[in-house]
Amino acid sequence: MDILTVSISQGFLWALMAIGVYLTFRILNIADLTAEGSFPLGAGVSVVLIVNGMNPFLATLIAIGAGMIAGLVTGMLYTKFKIPALLSGILTMTALYSINLRIMGANISLGSNETIFQMIGISKDWAPLIIGIICTIIVVVLLYVFFNTELGFVIRATGDNEQMVRAQGVNTNFTKIIGLMISNGIIAFSGALLAQDGGSANISMGVGTIVIGLASVIIGEVLFDNLTIAKRLLCVALGSIVYRMIIALVLNLGLEPTDLKLISAIVLAIALSSPTWKGLFQKSVGKRGLVK
Repeated sequence: MDILTVSISQGFLWALMAIGVYLTFRILNIADLTAEGSFPLGAGVSVVLIVNGMNPFLATLIAIGAGMIAGLVTGMLYTKFKIPALLSGILTMTALYSINLRIMGANISLGSNETIFQMIGISKDWAPLIIGIICTIIVVVLLYVFFNTELGFVIRATGDNEQMVRAQGVNTNFTKIIGLMISNGIIAFSGALLAQDGGSANISMGVGTIVIGLASVIIGEVLFDNLTIAKRLLCVALGSIVYRMIIALVLNLGLEPTDLKLISAIVLAIALSSPTWKGLFQKSVGKRGLVK
């Protein structure tokens, strides 16, 4: 029961990061690796500000802003300097490694400083779950409202058919930049919450972030498909919870925590290949039906 509770709590906190990855990977149709830099950036900024006496809520908002700036840099490299999206993300991620070292060093602890989880006055066992649920719902609702505005529709259309959007006289470079900023702001938000929950931030916590995000997205899509934008975002969150439960289950079977990256890669490979296996299974069942 403890494993289940912790997995769900962590799943909701990681769900924000997965939603951020979903925005670029599915909505904008861009492979963005900035996440591996903006995630620890959000964590480092929030922890450093809290340690220096700032209110945790304000520190978290500034961390979100820092993540949005990281997305802005990637967007500018991609749209203004015509560097491919993948390389733009790698360049920003590489630069953020040095910036994050400047901000927090290799590791920084919160010590006895108060965090968001302590300020709400709930038991420490339940605070991450409550905060995770509330933050996930708020983000999903805000994104649902945003993507139903004119700008939101244009951003979604940019990912679906950029040439058509340009033909309508829309500056798609602007929509891509806005999308990347929102995505990395949410990812930094997730990093800030997870750092406060864990009591520290370290320079390596962003390694493998993109794999975790993609695994959550793919698992959510495999379990649920053909849904509206709001339900898709919720399914990504559910995919994150399922992913954390799988990881917890595997580690509980006796594997070492050092095997986590390998497990993540295997889970992602299985999730990505599931549509192929599903198609082969349906084809096999169809042939058997015809034979009968």
